Amino acid sequence: MATFSREDLLNVHERIKPYIHETPILTSSLINEIAECSIFFKCENFQKMGAFKMRGAINAILQLSEEDQQKGVVTHSSGNFAQALSIAAKSLNVPAYIVMPSSAPQVKKDAVKTYKGIITECPPTLQDREKTAQKIVDDKGATFVHPSNDIEVILGQGTAALELIQKKPNLDCVVTPVGGGGLIAGTALVVNVFTEKTKTIGAEPFEVDDAYRSLISGKIEKNESANTIADGLKTQLGDQNFPIIQKHVDSIIRVTEEEIKTALKLIWERMKIIVEPSSAVALAAILKKKKEFKNQEIGLLISGGNVDFNQIQL
Repeated sequence: MATFSREDLLNVHERIKPYIHETPILTSSLINEIAECSIFFKCENFQKMGAFKMRGAINAILQLSEEDQQKGVVTHSSGNFAQALSIAAKSLNVPAYIVMPSSAPQVKKDAVKTYKGIITECPPTLQDREKTAQKIVDDKGATFVHPSNDIEVILGQGTAALELIQKKPNLDCVVTPVGGGGLIAGTALVVNVFTEKTKTIGAEPFEVDDAYRSLISGKIEKNESANTIADGLKTQLGDQNFPIIQKHVDSIIRVTEEEIKTALKLIWERMKIIVEPSSAVALAAILKKKKEFKNQEIGLLISGGNVDFNQIQL
C-alpha cells in the first residue's frame, strides 16, 4: 500500500480546486442537543452534481496524459458516479462513456445525458456491467475509472475531509457513510496524515454491512441482500481501498433502516437541507452511540443530496 505525505494530499486538493465547490460546513444547535455532542456537517450535497464523487472523478481524469484524455474515460454506475464522471469529463472536453444497467432510474440516465455522458445500457448484473465497460475500453482505447476502487479517485474523495479539517483541526472523530469504500478510505488517509488524535469512523446499514464484516474477517466480504433505503451504499469494498480502511479506520457502526429514516427526517426538518438516505446513515450512527460520542466535536460527511423521491417511503 502506497503512503502519502501532507504535500501529496495538498497537491491533490490544489489540482482539483478549480473544478469543484468548497462546500459549506453547517451546524444545528437542536441536533447537537439531541445528540449531546457538537456535529459539524460537511455538506457535499452542495457539491457539483450533488455529491462528493465529483472530487474523485475530476482527479482521476486530471492524472491522465493528454493522449489518454482524448481517448476518453469509461465507468459503470447506476447513479452518482455516472453523473460525476460525465460532468468532470465535460469540464475538460474529455469523452465519457457510461455503462448503466437498464434498471437505473430514468432521472439518473437523463442527468448523465445532460452532462454529455455517452450511455451504453446493459443487463443489471455486475458481470454484464464489467463486460460492457471492458468492450468500450477495447474498442475506444478509453481509460476505465472505477467509482471507488481507484487510488486517484480515493485521493480526490479525501479532499472533502481535508477542507473540513482545515477549518476544524481539533475534531475528536470524522464519521462517514460506507458504500464502495472510496470516501471513507480517502477520509482516513487525510485524517491520519493531518491530525494526531482524530478517529475515522464508518457508518453502515445492517442490511449491507459488508465493510463491518470485512474488518472482522480480514477479507472483502459480499452482501447477500441489498434491502436498504440507503441506495448509495449497496456496493462493496475493493482491493485498493480495503487495505487503507483496515489500517486507518477505527470502527464501523451499523444502523437499522428505522434509525436511518429517523436521522433523515431530522436533517430534512431541522437543517432544511435535502440529503440522500446514505448521508443520514452517519448521523444515525452518532445518535445510536450517544454515550460514545457524548460532549465530543465530530465531523460528519454528508455524502450527497441526490434523492429519487419516487423511491422513498418514510
